[in-house]
Amino acid sequence: MGSGHQADRILVDGGVGVMTKTRDYWIETLLRIARPVFLALSNGCLRESMPVETSGDRGEHAKYTHLEALGRSLAGIGPWLNSSEGSNEKETQRLGIAELVCESLKRATDRSSKDYLNFSDGQQPIVDAAFLAQGLLRSWDTVWVNLDAATKSNIVDCMIATRSRNPGHNNWLLFSAMIEVFVFKAGCEWDRMRVDYALRQHEQWYKGDGAYGDGPQFHWDYYNSFVIQPMLYEIITIGGEVSETWQSMREPIARRIQRYATVQERFIGPDGSFPPIGRSLAYRFGAFHALALVAFESMLPPEIAPASVRCALTAVIKRMVDRDDVFDDDGWLRIGFCGHQPSIGEEYISTGSLYLCLCGLLPLGLPASSPFWADPDRDWTSRRIWNGESCVRDHAIGD
Repeated sequence: MGSGHQADRILVDGGVGVMTKTRDYWIETLLRIARPVFLALSNGCLRESMPVETSGDRGEHAKYTHLEALGRSLAGIGPWLNSSEGSNEKETQRLGIAELVCESLKRATDRSSKDYLNFSDGQQPIVDAAFLAQGLLRSWDTVWVNLDAATKSNIVDCMIATRSRNPGHNNWLLFSAMIEVFVFKAGCEWDRMRVDYALRQHEQWYKGDGAYGDGPQFHWDYYNSFVIQPMLYEIITIGGEVSETWQSMREPIARRIQRYATVQERFIGPDGSFPPIGRSLAYRFGAFHALALVAFESMLPPEIAPASVRCALTAVIKRMVDRDDVFDDDGWLRIGFCGHQPSIGEEYISTGSLYLCLCGLLPLGLPASSPFWADPDRDWTSRRIWNGESCVRDHAIGD
């Protein structure tokens, strides 16, 4: 991140080598956040171990918060689980977490388990079954392929159980669609109309210049990143071949998330801060889910270097995680944006909700040799502009 961070570089043959210290920091952050969830659930004690901090009704949230923690955590760490760290300590850690995830899924979906999670009572399970589906799709070869037949069947049954309720007429349509795309990928009977309806409605809700409304209205918040753009992109990528209509949506959806990621990269200030606007700020750096996905998919536009995004996101993560009040004494996340700020959580926020922050770490699915990790540190756009450097002019996309 500029000349002040040369210590983060490792010299190889007199030149700047792989940025292993930065990547190690990301992995350490992932493990610090995700390990408590999967360690507790794999041992059958998530309900008794995880606190339920909330701004709303604690009793109500206790029905949902554990599935939130599971689904959102797997959505964030899925690409890393599906990668390889070679033959070293990090690979041992990756395989160890993958084993915990498989055991966690077994306990979460087995009706005889005391940590059997709620997929069928209330509306909220639609949301987090979708994040779980997204995580399974992202970790397919490492997690889904290695699950036993009974657990696979249980997971599909849990996903299908969400069909008993209708999603809201907003971004929630994508939750139902993501669940159905997972069921399709799993080779089971799926409801393609839920997918088609979600895709068509979001096409109608597109507002221009890479941004969608959350339903008919546009909201100044990060839901284009938390949910809308990543789920649209992955739904159309996995299920796009099903119909010619869906195939025709692929290019516009990809172009829009690329534009949105371009805007997000410019949102990150020279000091690693970004505008605290809209709802769900307690998801912290999960606000950059879309940018992280575009970087992971190697879809960044030519004017944005992957190393710039690495440095920008690292600055954000450090500002939000390297504080004494982010975690409780047992390592669980606490409600807040920058530290422990209970008042920033809406009534629907609880401890399990907070693990969506892990979706900001998707580029860990890229190999250490990729440009995102291997290229020398480079300042991001706002830092270069505020330092007086010349930069490519920003402009809207014409659709």
